[in-house]
Amino acid sequence: MRHHTTFRQLEIFEAIARLGSFTRASEELFLTQPTVSMQMKKLTEAIGVPLTEQVGKKLHLTTDGHELAQATREIFGIMDRYTMSVAERQGLKQGQLRLMAITTASYFAPRLLGEFAKLYPGIEVSLRVTNKEQVLASIADNLDDLYFLGQPPEDIDVVATPIMDNPIVVLAAPDHPLAGKKKITLQRLAQEAWLMRERGSGTRIAIERCFAEKDITLRPRLELGSNEAIKQAILAGLGISALSRLTLTLNQPGQFAILDVEGFPILRHWYAVYPAGRQLSVVARAFLDYLLGRGEAAPAAANKKK
Repeated sequence: MRHHTTFRQLEIFEAIARLGSFTRASEELFLTQPTVSMQMKKLTEAIGVPLTEQVGKKLHLTTDGHELAQATREIFGIMDRYTMSVAERQGLKQGQLRLMAITTASYFAPRLLGEFAKLYPGIEVSLRVTNKEQVLASIADNLDDLYFLGQPPEDIDVVATPIMDNPIVVLAAPDHPLAGKKKITLQRLAQEAWLMRERGSGTRIAIERCFAEKDITLRPRLELGSNEAIKQAILAGLGISALSRLTLTLNQPGQFAILDVEGFPILRHWYAVYPAGRQLSVVARAFLDYLLGRGEAAPAAANKKK
């Protein structure tokens, strides 16, 4: 196999395995689909067993395909670390940095990445923003360098470093009857129509835990799948909600009322997360050091969680 398999074939296979599609892999690698298909055929012949199978309209990896995908990622990781070590010895910071973040992190992650890219223009950076389930799946498969999460996973062994405060505040429309009131109780707040993120959202879990400590159960009027949808619903007079203060980054001052509520803001953190068994590349370590040196990082040290 070693004499008949090329690095390019492994790169193509890794993209197919990660994206679940020949078409999307060809687009990402700027190759024609016939080229991708031909290289995959050669790789399959060199290995001697099927690597993928088509079930309905979906492409799946075979057991051998899963093993090769993992081996390929390990090979690429070794090559990345080697390239970074060479660059470091030459006094350079160049290479790749792959980040993945949950949707709420889109309010700050592009800015941080942009600032870092200006400091090190030789580094090729990428950022994927998606839902929590896909981020956790990527962590489990060890696909990216670092992940931005508001709550480290409990069932995956990771290193989680707090990098920024993430206060949760109660938001209402500026003309809401509670706007401007002082020391609003949770009992009073529970009487309002609540707009909440979907179940499993870290923000929602934090809110419900805060009320549960006072034996209060919240019954949401609406469940919405994004912070922007919730903000629009607030302005439309459909209710109130509690979101990260960072979600107001792009809004004009005074567009929302931040209510003065007992127990709020709920103080949480944003974390930079990576699998506990992963050795960070020089670039990923430089980026993490950059985040910790910005003065916004939480004072707690990195934590290893299972």
